[in-house]
Amino acid sequence: MKTAVIIARFQTPYLHQGHKQLIETVKAQHSNLVVLLGVSPVMGSRKNPYDYYTREKMIKKEYPDVVVLPVSDHPSDRVWSENIDALLKSIMPGGEFCLFGSRDSFIPYYSGRFETVELPEHGDYNATELRRQYADKVFDSNDFRAGILYAYYNQYTKVYPTVDVAVFRNNKTEILLGKKANSNTWRFIGGFADSDDHSYEAAAQRELAEESGLTETTTMVYESSRRVNDWRYRKEADKIITMLFSCDYINGTPAPQDDIIGLEWFPLTAVLDMIANGSINPEHADMLKALTNKYLKLA
Repeated sequence: MKTAVIIARFQTPYLHQGHKQLIETVKAQHSNLVVLLGVSPVMGSRKNPYDYYTREKMIKKEYPDVVVLPVSDHPSDRVWSENIDALLKSIMPGGEFCLFGSRDSFIPYYSGRFETVELPEHGDYNATELRRQYADKVFDSNDFRAGILYAYYNQYTKVYPTVDVAVFRNNKTEILLGKKANSNTWRFIGGFADSDDHSYEAAAQRELAEESGLTETTTMVYESSRRVNDWRYRKEADKIITMLFSCDYINGTPAPQDDIIGLEWFPLTAVLDMIANGSINPEHADMLKALTNKYLKLA
């Protein structure tokens, strides 16, 4: 008799009735059931918030006799299908399997050797909507607080990309610097890259427009990158790496906007003294010193 296999993700905070109906329908027709849980290479995302072990325990609590195994996502559907076949053969050499899914399931992507069966969906259950409903709920329990720790400790250490912009004018003899409310020092204009930005150059152009109103400049030119000792991340495992771009002013009147409270043009020849006397933000001093030395030599 064939072993039944359900391939799914079960990325929900609990097994809803659609999940249970799927499992119980298949169990009623087969003595042996294997659940293969899709595992994303992205840890802790909104689409895949739960790791394999969390989902395995959720299923085993309701169905302790079901075998639950992980199957990693793969960019190639063909290789992914071969991996599934190899995994099933390893747990039952010579066995035959029937793979079950519902609408919008794995079936269109599977090209392996085993039979597939599409089952009708039971109820209008949407995993994305269910995750959204729970996304802002706070529960007063030790388990809830422990779950937050588990989620953070099982993420990859992250690097946050930022962009900084050096705007020059008058043949690169002057540079535009900004000042923020929480610091009395001067700094580059810049900020975090957004997921909507198509490139870091585009992010730099957007940040420049948002913080100074300037939109008429030459094309952004990459200068260098640095890990920034940002005060918010000094005691964190996650860090910031910034990419410095430069451009030349063409037209417009810069005006402080967003979180910038001051903008001024400074002679490039004065910048090294400003770094020495502490007028430049320490997070940007090293980059600004290297940039200044570069263009003073070219002058």
